[in-house]
Amino acid sequence: MQIYQLFNRLNNRKSTKLLTQTVALGVGAIVLLSSTNANAAEQVVLKYGSFQGQISVQELSQFTETGKTTPTLTAYLQAAQQDPAIARKALKAPIKADPAFLNSLLSSWAGPILVDQIGEVVHPPTGQLDQQALRSALSASIKQNGEVTLLGAIQNYPNTSVELEGDRLISVYKRLSNLAELL
Repeated sequence: MQIYQLFNRLNNRKSTKLLTQTVALGVGAIVLLSSTNANAAEQVVLKYGSFQGQISVQELSQFTETGKTTPTLTAYLQAAQQDPAIARKALKAPIKADPAFLNSLLSSWAGPILVDQIGEVVHPPTGQLDQQALRSALSASIKQNGEVTLLGAIQNYPNTSVELEGDRLISVYKRLSNLAELL
């Protein structure tokens, strides 16, 4: 109540109107900036069978977008005996469609199937798939790019860390590619 009274007094004075507008703008900016990917994944735990290593989402994104690997990622891919080109293709292969259609697909009977498919590869480090968290990540990816990708699911996953099952990456990629052809 005291803040309200203070703002009323400030609004009554013409010279302080600018101050209240500035405060309102500042509060709006804080809300906007704090709501954008504040809880998005920052670390990826790569798993290939019994092999496990950690990289940043930024490293994985750079690799997927440019093909350039960091020494750490190169070592992980070599240790897991994975072809970088195939892994890159699987991470960035999109299911493209109208964003409204993709969001309605997530809400339809097919949504849990799609989420389960992607959840075989991308999930929290506990190993237990959180359908709602992954659905949220996929929806955020659709809003940003108008498509669903495994990288988008990783980048938008609402947890600081996410696990990537590398040994399942190619098989899930193939299933998603088949689904994309049907759309």
